[in-house]
Amino acid sequence: MNTLFVINAAFNTGQIVATRGVFDLACENRDFVQFIQKSLNRHVKGDWGDLDEEDKQTNDQALKQDNRLLSAYNDDRFPKNGIATIWIITEADRSATTILFPDEY
Repeated sequence: MNTLFVINAAFNTGQIVATRGVFDLACENRDFVQFIQKSLNRHVKGDWGDLDEEDKQTNDQALKQDNRLLSAYNDDRFPKNGIATIWIITEADRSATTILFPDEY
């Protein structure tokens, strides 16, 4: 998998890591890597993806109060166990951002 990077982030991401499931699929599928990169760039700009309005508002508050941030992004091209979603979680202390499938939480 190529190195992921962010440009003009609205907050510090800390170390960017991926779970084994995400990493394995990224090693097999370049389109999935592009989806991850696009999703990560949305996350760091405060575009929380495919969350409901209440969860988006919670993230907006968490950004101001240095709490944990969670985004969800869907792409039906990459179903895993029937789920085509990745989550991106940035820890409250901004030490790390993890990219994972929901069933890996």
